[in-house]
Amino acid sequence: MSDVVLETKGLIKHFPITQGIVFKTKVGAVRAVDGVDIQLRRGETLGVVGESGCGKSTLAKLLVGLEKPTSGSIMVRGQDMVRLKGTELRKARRNIQMVLQDPYTSLNPRMTVGDIIGEPFEIHPEVVPKKGRQRAVQDLLDTVGLNPDHINRYPHQFSGGQRQRIGIARALALKPEIIVCDEPVSALDVSIQAQVINLLERLQDEFGLSYIFIAHDLSVVRHISDRVAVMYLGRIVEHGYDREIYEQPTHPYTQALLSAVPVPDPRLRGQRDQIVLEGDVPSPANPPSGCRFRTRCWKAQDICAQQDPLLQIRDRSPHPSACHFAEIRDVVHGR
Repeated sequence: MSDVVLETKGLIKHFPITQGIVFKTKVGAVRAVDGVDIQLRRGETLGVVGESGCGKSTLAKLLVGLEKPTSGSIMVRGQDMVRLKGTELRKARRNIQMVLQDPYTSLNPRMTVGDIIGEPFEIHPEVVPKKGRQRAVQDLLDTVGLNPDHINRYPHQFSGGQRQRIGIARALALKPEIIVCDEPVSALDVSIQAQVINLLERLQDEFGLSYIFIAHDLSVVRHISDRVAVMYLGRIVEHGYDREIYEQPTHPYTQALLSAVPVPDPRLRGQRDQIVLEGDVPSPANPPSGCRFRTRCWKAQDICAQQDPLLQIRDRSPHPSACHFAEIRDVVHGR
């Protein structure tokens, strides 16, 4: 456990649903994150995948403190971020930073690149002396592959890929151990995506960073991740090493996701056993009883409506899976 840099236990975030204008009455809650346990080890990348609305971005905001959890713990280097306050919380937040999804809206258009990257130094003045901040910002620009002489330019003078590099430089400013990447390449062209992914991998090797990499593109996640966690309706339904998840998926939801990934080899396209899920994703304000995936699952039986399956290793599953009938399925050849 000494190499675990981040761990969550029973992490829950419910957004209350209220009615009334003056006297608001709580009538329910949106269960965006509903009991998530994850571990991140030093120097590894944990990929988090799932459909839109499954709670990935809410999980990211919880980890960096942009949202306060309803309950549960977020342990960073043995400190529970949920319980820390004041100066202790400010210092602990230096260890975990975030790269946001949209490089166009995540940078203040009225601030220069130097001010954007150097802003963390204003909040944490102990990191870099005031006289050395301009040089530190220029070094960060050089680290992410940008011209240090462009320190006085504004975000609109950069391309999308360059703006995302600025966001990465800002995340690196406080020398964190953990970076949460919330779909950092989804708004970029494919060729630029590869450049940004390669940059993240180089920085990880150079600085020993640990990543939580959130994305809906399973091909990108497989390329960069060491382990993968699959989310559905606020919960982790399967997790394991990348090869286990992609070559030996056991949860029906994971199998359906992988069957939708485009196959580049034309010889295998006709052999693809594509799984088409029926019905819509249930509302997180009113999830189904028992297994949350049962309303769209072809394996569902009576027990699925009665018992919520635990995320655990089962007889026919080589890694933890939250399914009563988890078993390996070859999504390419349909076995």
